[in-house]
Amino acid sequence: MQQLILYIDPGTGSLLLQLVIGGIVTFGLFFKNSFKKFFSLFKKKDDKI
Repeated sequence: MQQLILYIDPGTGSLLLQLVIGGIVTFGLFFKNSFKKFFSLFKKKDDKI
């Protein structure tokens, strides 16, 4: 059986960490905005002039 040795240098690790954090933030903002638009359809509108 062969032993696999993987090495991730600090630059690659930093890039992967940024990708994960960026994905989480993007996911959160997308759904936050989607929920706001969805629930604004059911809110009562103020017709003040």
